[in-house]
Amino acid sequence: MSAFEKLVVADVQPLTAQACSVSFAVPDELREQFAFHPGQHLTLRTVSATGEERRTYSICSTATELTEDGRVRIGVKRIPDGSFSGWLTSRLRHGDTVEVMAPAGRFGTSTSAANARHVGCIAAGSGITPVLSIAASVLREEPDSRVTLVYGNRTSNDVMFLEELADLKNTYPARFTLLHVLSAEPQLSELLTGRIDAGKVATLRDSVCLDVDAWYLCGPFGMVSVARETLVAGGVAEADIHAELFYVSEANEEAPVDVLPLTSDQQLSQVTVTLAGRTSTVPVGYAGPSILDAVLANRPDAPYACKGGVCGTCRAKVTVGAVAMARNYALEPEEIETGLVLACQSHPVTPEVSLEFA
Repeated sequence: MSAFEKLVVADVQPLTAQACSVSFAVPDELREQFAFHPGQHLTLRTVSATGEERRTYSICSTATELTEDGRVRIGVKRIPDGSFSGWLTSRLRHGDTVEVMAPAGRFGTSTSAANARHVGCIAAGSGITPVLSIAASVLREEPDSRVTLVYGNRTSNDVMFLEELADLKNTYPARFTLLHVLSAEPQLSELLTGRIDAGKVATLRDSVCLDVDAWYLCGPFGMVSVARETLVAGGVAEADIHAELFYVSEANEEAPVDVLPLTSDQQLSQVTVTLAGRTSTVPVGYAGPSILDAVLANRPDAPYACKGGVCGTCRAKVTVGAVAMARNYALEPEEIETGLVLACQSHPVTPEVSLEFA
């Protein structure tokens, strides 16, 4: 489940001054393992004397690149003081080897040539990475479907995949609507100038996106939250809105929290986990380290990536007892109702807890 494979870097292409795409060569024997649906991500790992680091990066390519060229691509944007993103954007070279986990994530869509739908996408910054895969896949594999993409950036110099998006527009002029919204660069239309806010989303929802069948949102917490709330307020069903976050600020963003009362005065809960056919029981405090951190001390094969409640790699199903999640940006309400939780954000609230990693 959480095994890493060593993939060779086939290509590194600069996208902006702060971003690049990285292509990995996938050998024939790993093609099936690395098959993905548009919107999924890869987890990368580095191991050094100081410890292990993992980061998730969304796939920007389509399945065609994997089946025909044997490659899978990710988009990377350098973040301030980001050692991992700095390495990928500045020092990674063709021929280097990187440890990569098989594709994961539940954001995105499957495609079918029988579909005839209108897909609406709203992205900001590096949030374009999975959205590009979704848009390109729908356009190429569903000849009767349309895509409208609203993409926000500060300036035109910050637009990732600028040429690739232009190529899609030229290839599918009647089925692909592309709207660039720039917050620090005036444009001819007021609608396309400034941040993607509630007013812009409402205008787009009620005009060019009036008949959208499914929405895909990806970007920072604030934009995704505002876009979702505005769409719902205009009558869009929650089930038709799919979202993924790339980053959540600890200081500035309010996280959803499950609050459950403790059912025991014991200091430790006995947590039993089932993973890859093996069951282990570990003592976990009601406060302090998360269930995932406690489990990793005994089961280093437990799956995780961001540990921030964003990527969903560590999702598990509670079968006995109850837990409380401190943060949740990866699971939909209906998934939580079925018992799914994020192990990296979960703390026990009952004397015994059992969970199975999904």
